[in-house]
Amino acid sequence: MYPTATGHSIKLLKLMSCGRKVQKWFALQHRLRVQLKHLYSSMASIETINFDNKVLRSLPLDPSQENHPRQVPGACFSLVKPTALANPATVAYSTSAFELIDLPETQLQRHDFPEYFCGNKHLPGSQTAAHCYCGHQFGVFAGQLGDGATMYLGEVVNKKGERWEIQFKGSGKTPYSRSADGRKVLRSSIREFLCSEAMHFLGIPTTRAGCCVTSDTRIERDINYTGNPILEKCTVILRLAPTFLRFGSFEIVLPTSPESGRRGPSHGQKDILEALLNYTVESFFPEICQAHPGSLEDQTQALLEEVVKLTAVLVTEWQGVGFCHGVLNTDNMSIFGLTIDYGPYGFLDSYDADHICNASDGNGRYTYTKQPEICKWNLNKLAEALQMVLPLEKSQPIVSKFDEIFEKLYMEKMRKKFGLFKTEDKDGELIESFLATLQEVHGDFTNSFRCLSVMSLPGCPDFDTSSDSLLQELVAQSSSAEELRKFYKPTMHPRELQMILMLLQSNPQIAEMLFGGSLSYQKQMEKMEKSKEIRDLTDEQKKQADREKWQSWLEMYKTRLERECEGLKEDEIEELNRKRKELMNNTNPRFILRNYIAQNAIEAAENGDYSEVRRVLKLLESPYSDEIDLGDLTVKPAETVSAVTDEHTAGGSSSLSTPCQSTGKKILKSSTGMAYDSRPPSWASDLRVS
Repeated sequence: MYPTATGHSIKLLKLMSCGRKVQKWFALQHRLRVQLKHLYSSMASIETINFDNKVLRSLPLDPSQENHPRQVPGACFSLVKPTALANPATVAYSTSAFELIDLPETQLQRHDFPEYFCGNKHLPGSQTAAHCYCGHQFGVFAGQLGDGATMYLGEVVNKKGERWEIQFKGSGKTPYSRSADGRKVLRSSIREFLCSEAMHFLGIPTTRAGCCVTSDTRIERDINYTGNPILEKCTVILRLAPTFLRFGSFEIVLPTSPESGRRGPSHGQKDILEALLNYTVESFFPEICQAHPGSLEDQTQALLEEVVKLTAVLVTEWQGVGFCHGVLNTDNMSIFGLTIDYGPYGFLDSYDADHICNASDGNGRYTYTKQPEICKWNLNKLAEALQMVLPLEKSQPIVSKFDEIFEKLYMEKMRKKFGLFKTEDKDGELIESFLATLQEVHGDFTNSFRCLSVMSLPGCPDFDTSSDSLLQELVAQSSSAEELRKFYKPTMHPRELQMILMLLQSNPQIAEMLFGGSLSYQKQMEKMEKSKEIRDLTDEQKKQADREKWQSWLEMYKTRLERECEGLKEDEIEELNRKRKELMNNTNPRFILRNYIAQNAIEAAENGDYSEVRRVLKLLESPYSDEIDLGDLTVKPAETVSAVTDEHTAGGSSSLSTPCQSTGKKILKSSTGMAYDSRPPSWASDLRVS
């Protein structure tokens, strides 16, 4: 029952005692209940989360509730139940994410909170289900995939009227688990929890993570695929998004693929596709319904146009912060333009356009520089899935606009990163020259961009000194000779490589079948040649070469900045300089979730200390700030495991342990004593993310 309201109750009694019409009594009672429900919703608790599970009312459900791996034709969801965990405990939670469903922090601190948010206790109003979808994985249609470790809990309508779908990840088996166990472990859950929130605060469209709850239940995992599994803690995260529909959701109607021999479980069922499209447009793009009433084909065309734009925005933001998704399959592409499914992701440390963050991606399909191209490829696959409603001759021209949209957005983003307000045709040359230099010196992507705001505009009193400071900063963010040798060290034995190259020349089809083509081996040959070239390179020689390369680029940058100031008076230049630095520091983050930062938090958590996870979360909530107060989470000197001082072990110059120390900002250190904005330590390049 809702709380009582004395004033309204007295009015009710008076009405009844006066013998007024029963209808008026019921009308007033209804108004009272509506008012009290509104009041009560503002004081929401776990038991009163406002669920409205629209998708299960709108899309066809699997008639069978058998929970074993199987094909699920004619349905978009299967009803399932979470599997209980032993002694669940909260690792961390995001107060801002839970605010989306009106849960205050007092509810997150309840002793039974982990019981509800690992699936042991039923959330009143929720209805757990698993979503059926397909996907093109590494370019090949894989047929039915689905929520193998994820469970839909329902949609929550908050007091603002916003609808948020929430789901568990790691809560047990579903019909889509295939040969897996439906579980996630602590290390991967911490990575997803932290990165979901990091991306949000970077301003990148993403699913959110409400909490991470671990347990004493353990499962076997072979981390390095060596045949030596270890026992790891079962862990569940709560994920939130307006919708988790993805490109693969629409691929369940696809016919048999000639390449893979797989087909969608609901192949050829136009009614399923129409139901999906109607639900998507009505729920998330109502303006399309209003603009194109009565025509599903026109609505689908407008929907695809929106998805193309949203996807272009998303990948632009990824490229802007050096984020690599790692598994850009169609089942990992959001229809709403969100970053979803954080698996073997990574942020660039030292810049490498061909960086691969997924050890399973041997052919480099999903490298950093290829992400826009792959997103467009995935959009084409979405268009193919929609062709029973929207013919390809209408959809393909829409997808073809992706390149133009992305290029425009990318240039706008990069101009902000370089502090450019004016638009010039040759800005692309300046940007490409910077990235080429960054690749040559093997410089830190994030810190090198953040450094650019050190230099003032030509015409400012400190222009010359700030230019010298920037040069020093850029050289400091370049790699050491030893780091460069490590990067270019081939991972194959020369004789093995030579044998494969001979096979590529004599029988490329067999080589393609066995090894996946020549690209990775060409890279190996390039590394081998470069490794020979720099074998005797000293740190002093490298620093001198780096200085010359950066000096050359800085001359180009200064010339471009001079044109920003043309026709301005001295005071106008100083005001422009202030705005420019503000723009750059709000575009180039100081903090990202580097692999070594996540690994430090994971190792502490696996030893029962969750404070580093919470510390990193707090840090990532202000990624652009030079003024962050970690409060009670601040690392005390006595807490640090070791104070890292060696220039290359620490991942940066000992005199420039942060990218812009000249600003006098406070250095924030992890539990290991390492600055969070340092270049990564040498061991970080050996981390295997799975």
